[in-house]
Amino acid sequence: MQHTVSTKTLIKASLSATVVAALTLVTLILPAEYNIDPTGIGQSLGLTSIAQAAEAEASPIVNVEGSDEFQTIEITVPAGRGVEYKFAMHQFAKMTYEWLTDGEPLYFDLHGEPDGDTTGYFESYTIATSSEMKGSFTAPFAGSHGWYWKNKSDKPVAVQLMVKGQYDVIGLKQ
Repeated sequence: MQHTVSTKTLIKASLSATVVAALTLVTLILPAEYNIDPTGIGQSLGLTSIAQAAEAEASPIVNVEGSDEFQTIEITVPAGRGVEYKFAMHQFAKMTYEWLTDGEPLYFDLHGEPDGDTTGYFESYTIATSSEMKGSFTAPFAGSHGWYWKNKSDKPVAVQLMVKGQYDVIGLKQ
């Protein structure tokens, strides 16, 4: 026995799926990932605390402007999650950096995004998995530059980032 589905049934199913996806986005995903809660349901379910905890994970220890002295920034990458830490830099500005984890290797992408770009373009400079990295960097264009770290383990990983140079700290980017 063969069943055929009418166009009317397909349209109803598609619209229903779209409505469920939109409701899930607004009530669950936005509050948990981005601390955006237009309905208040995320707050009631405790989902906004997830995004707030991720925002609080990165805490600069010293000044937020570049300098000739190394600044140390402590960042925690939650289990199974990723965080991005960025710096505003002018074209050809220089930064010397070193970062290391408390032992667990992290997938990372050192990259930059040009000022004023609205297309989502970014340029990756280094993509690897490691528990440490040391080097220097010259910004090829004005914009935000920094690291995305992804923790694939089941426990939080602490990152100690030491930087000096010509930059302003943007910090944890959401």
